Amino acid sequence: MQKPSLKTVAGSTLLGALAVAVISVAAAQAAPAVQPAGSEKCYGIAKAGKNDCAAGANSCAGQATKDMDKAAYVYLPAGLCAKIAGSSMKAM
Repeated sequence: MQKPSLKTVAGSTLLGALAVAVISVAAAQAAPAVQPAGSEKCYGIAKAGKNDCAAGANSCAGQATKDMDKAAYVYLPAGLCAKIAGSSMKAM
């Protein structure tokens, strides 16, 4: 059996590292945001691409396609959402 060349080993190692990096980024983008302690979900005020999660046609953070999507939320400190015009504590 022939030993693999240094070039083959280095290429395989680089390819493996790249695959792990791509999978890690994809997993991070697919995971919903974890709700911080002392916060509440506030719907209808997120800018496009700045939502924390859930918005009708998508299910994850940063995927809202329009500003002020009534189905997208952001986490705010508890009690703040009710003070913002156009916001809601529930998806609309």
